[in-house]
Amino acid sequence: MHGKMTKIVTPQMLKFQMLNVIGNPYVHIFGVVFPIVLALLITQIAISELPGDEMAPMVTTSIYLGMGTIIPMAVLLMGYSISYAQELSKGIPERMQLFGIKKSVIFCNNMIVQTVFLIAAFVIFFLSGYIFSQLERPTISGLVIYILCMIVFSMICLSLAHGIACLCKNFGRTYCVSMLLYFAFMILGGMMGISYDNLPGWAQIAAKLLPVTYINRDFYQIWTGQPYHYMPMIQSFLFFGAVSAIILFLALKRPFGVYQKDEMM
Repeated sequence: MHGKMTKIVTPQMLKFQMLNVIGNPYVHIFGVVFPIVLALLITQIAISELPGDEMAPMVTTSIYLGMGTIIPMAVLLMGYSISYAQELSKGIPERMQLFGIKKSVIFCNNMIVQTVFLIAAFVIFFLSGYIFSQLERPTISGLVIYILCMIVFSMICLSLAHGIACLCKNFGRTYCVSMLLYFAFMILGGMMGISYDNLPGWAQIAAKLLPVTYINRDFYQIWTGQPYHYMPMIQSFLFFGAVSAIILFLALKRPFGVYQKDEMM
């Protein structure tokens, strides 16, 4: 068992994938710096409009919990999809297979690196919140549920990102689609200064289908151990996950050779 794991996870491949992530400016700008700056900015604006300081910790915590969803969207939905699209256009995965490096090896090593980067990004994000803002401490159940939601949401973003990269085939189209989805999810989720209640009717219908809406709007209740009706949030995860799974399935049906042909055309 140990020998099998050693073959799947290799130091050389981990180093290769880590250099890819570190060298990707999108994950640093949009996945680390942007969430912190936006959370601090919106928090200060929201607190300044409060009649007193009693509600400041609640407002700050609610904003930070919602802004946390930006990290997997930026790192995976945008950063990973763009990086993988570039690799596909250059034929890197296909050449790796010619040298005996299987898809499972590439995928496993990439997931380990992405997970490490996500953990580091979340730690920096919440440390900045506790240092510069008034975040409330969670209950044990609230913290566990938040971590689980972020894990599931990250897996869904990864599936969607991989599917988009494979279907769009090159950097330009992948960048356009992932960027549109990134900001659309932020707007519909209420993370760009427009709350769910202020959205038009059609936008509210779309927002109800996204997990980011419930995490940004309602997760303070779960974080602090208050009673919460989970079914709408679970349904949004199921819907978003199903759509991502369908896109990933369609993408995996395409062999590597198709991408090279499309690029030449």
